[in-house]
Amino acid sequence: MERPELPLAQLHAFVVLAEELHFGHAAARLGIAQPPLSQQIRRLEDKVGHALFSREPGRVTLTPAGRELLPAARRALADLADGLAAARAAGSGRAGRLRIGFAASLALTVLPGLLRDFRQRFPGVRLDIREMTTAPQLAALCDKSIDIGLLREPPADEAELSFRTILTEPFVAVLPAAHPLAAQRTVRLAQLAGSPFVLLPRAAGPRLHDQIVGLCAAAGFTPQVAQHAVEWQTVCALVETGLGVSLAPASIRRIRLKGVAFRGIEPGAARTRVAVGWRTHDRNPLVAHLLATVSQDRPDVSQPPQPGHDALP
Repeated sequence: MERPELPLAQLHAFVVLAEELHFGHAAARLGIAQPPLSQQIRRLEDKVGHALFSREPGRVTLTPAGRELLPAARRALADLADGLAAARAAGSGRAGRLRIGFAASLALTVLPGLLRDFRQRFPGVRLDIREMTTAPQLAALCDKSIDIGLLREPPADEAELSFRTILTEPFVAVLPAAHPLAAQRTVRLAQLAGSPFVLLPRAAGPRLHDQIVGLCAAAGFTPQVAQHAVEWQTVCALVETGLGVSLAPASIRRIRLKGVAFRGIEPGAARTRVAVGWRTHDRNPLVAHLLATVSQDRPDVSQPPQPGHDALP
């Protein structure tokens, strides 16, 4: 047997009358005339199949059926009010869930300040943070499994995606602390020609990988890759073991490994770009709020390491 649907307007009228126990007072509170109120109550009683009120001259009381229905009616109205408030909050971008992909190295620069500022402005929004290299972020944006990407060297030919540069940073040489070139303040790229390299695989970030290889080519050599590693933390750890050297964004200096030295490179004009990416036609207000927040949080990673941190990332 199907359960009858109870219109919310009738439930509202029922709750008000149950609280007032007076048709005239309840009608005034609802802002309607008394006959329409009586009609609402009769329709509700027809659906329930039992009288909800006992009507006696000068006295209105709840019947057993009415007393049973009252708490459920109040819950239904409260749930509706909560749902409407949640919908309004989500529609205005004050609540909901925002899925953010980020390159691991950005946990050293952009991410902490961005998340702190966003959470202060929108405490009702739940953040779903996912560590991903650039290529998986692009795929996740396209298949709508994330809403925002924080990545390096975005492509120029993604028609469905938009990108905004939020910082640029120079490259540094990543050397084992015992490497002869670690004794120098800066390293000429050509001096790395004879060393094995530890690099991110091209599939993880094609444009950044190609930029690093291009810097080496401009210095007259092709890097001989001894080992690949997906994350910069791992690249630095492998360099520390002596497996090779690397070229990395300057923010990688903030990874603290005692056996690794970071040195400026010559020529040092090349910079890597960090961008925020999103679906061009995404109308999610949370995306707009994040974009407004990220534009206010641009850490400076272009300065050289402070004294005492020269050989420590």
